[in-house]
Amino acid sequence: MKDFVAFKNTRRNFLSNIAMATAAQVVASPLLANTAKIASSGADITVGQVIDQFISEVPGGKLKETVDTLKAGSLDMKVTGIVTTMFATVEVIKKTIALGANFIIAHEPTFYSHTDTTDWLAKDPTYEYKKSLLKDNNITVWRCHDYIHRMSPDPVTMGVLKKMGWEDKMINKNPNLIELTNQNLKDIIFSLKSKMGVDELRYIGSLTEQTNKILFIPGAAGSTTHIAALKMYKPDVLICGEVEEWTTVEYIRDTRSRGENVSLILLGHIASEAPSATFILNWVKERYPNLLVKYIPAGNSLSFL
Repeated sequence: MKDFVAFKNTRRNFLSNIAMATAAQVVASPLLANTAKIASSGADITVGQVIDQFISEVPGGKLKETVDTLKAGSLDMKVTGIVTTMFATVEVIKKTIALGANFIIAHEPTFYSHTDTTDWLAKDPTYEYKKSLLKDNNITVWRCHDYIHRMSPDPVTMGVLKKMGWEDKMINKNPNLIELTNQNLKDIIFSLKSKMGVDELRYIGSLTEQTNKILFIPGAAGSTTHIAALKMYKPDVLICGEVEEWTTVEYIRDTRSRGENVSLILLGHIASEAPSATFILNWVKERYPNLLVKYIPAGNSLSFL
C-alpha cells in the first residue's frame, strides 16, 4: 500500500519530487552506494541493530511518524535469519519458520490496514490465528515501506525499470517518466506480462495506439496524484499499481471521450512494488554476509479465469 509516502503522500510533494527529478540528474542512493560489510556474526545481531543500520543510511534519518514499525516480536530478539517479502502472509510466515529464520522484513501491512491498527480485529479468528502463529514461533515482523521510498531514486521504481529494461529510457533521469520508440499499447502490455510475471492486465485504450511516453507510478498513489501527474506530463499511457475503479479509471475514460488519446494499464500493486523485497535482500547480504537471508515471494493474491 504505497500511497506514495515516498513523496509524503501529497499531490504537491509528489509533483515537486517528480519535477526535480526531471530537472536534474538523480544522485545514487546511499544504500546502493554503501558497500561496507558489518563485522558481526549472525548470533550477535539483534532486530533493532538491523533496523537502526538501515535507517542510518536513509536520507533524513529516523522518521517521527511512520508505518514502519514492528508488527510482532521484539527489537532485542537475536536474529537467526531474515526473510524479505512483500506481505508477511500466513504462508510466508510458515516458510520462514521452516527455514529457521525469525525476522521478516515486509513492504506492506501485516494486519489488513495501512497503519496495522488491530483494535478493530479483536477476536477475529483470522487475526488471532496469524498473531498466535507469529508469537508462538518467536517471529518478528518489521515493515519497511516509508524508509525505502525515501531513497532517490526510489529502489522500488528502479527495480521495475531494471526488470523491464527501461533504465536507459528515463526522461532526464526521472524514473517515473519513460520514453520508448515504435511501441503501441499492445506491445507495452505484452512486455509487462512477460517481464513482470503477470498473467493478465486490465487496461483502457486502443491496442494499436502509439504509447511511447510512459508515466509510471507504482503502488497505490491515489487518484489525486495520478490526475495531477497526467495533467502535468501528458503521457501516452499511465502505468500504475492499483486504484479504485471509480477514480483514475473513470478520469481516463472521460479524458478519452473528449478526444485525448491517453491510456491506462493496471499492473497490480504486488507486481509494481515486489522489487522492494529484492532490494532489501541484497542490502542484508551486503551488510551481514554471515546471516541467513532469503526472499520469499508472497505471490499474487488474486487469480484470473
